Amino acid sequence: QVQLVESGGGLVQPGGSLRLSCAASGFTFSSYAMNWYRQAPGKERELVAVITSDGGSTNYADSVKGRFTISRDNAKNTVSLQMSSLKPEDTAVYYCNVVRYRRYWGQGTQVTVSS
Repeated sequence: QVQLVESGGGLVQPGGSLRLSCAASGFTFSSYAMNWYRQAPGKERELVAVITSDGGSTNYADSVKGRFTISRDNAKNTVSLQMSSLKPEDTAVYYCNVVRYRRYWGQGTQVTVSS
């Protein structure tokens, strides 16, 4: 079955960087676009970044454009999110996502940006 396992979250000071990773299994990874979402306390889950199946095209929420970079390694079945110039408002649980007949989610990884 489809499994998505996120890692790399943690506590970071404003202006710092973190790299999130998502290990995927149970489907043909290289055939699907992959997404990163986040959900802050009391807020709806929002789409942060998207990458096409071949990695040739990406798209970002306006709030993270220029600070976050999504990438993938189809040989290793992983998708990553490099986050830089982090702000307190980036604090959220970050989720890896794929749509394959339905939406699949990982368990999420907590990112806290605080001094």
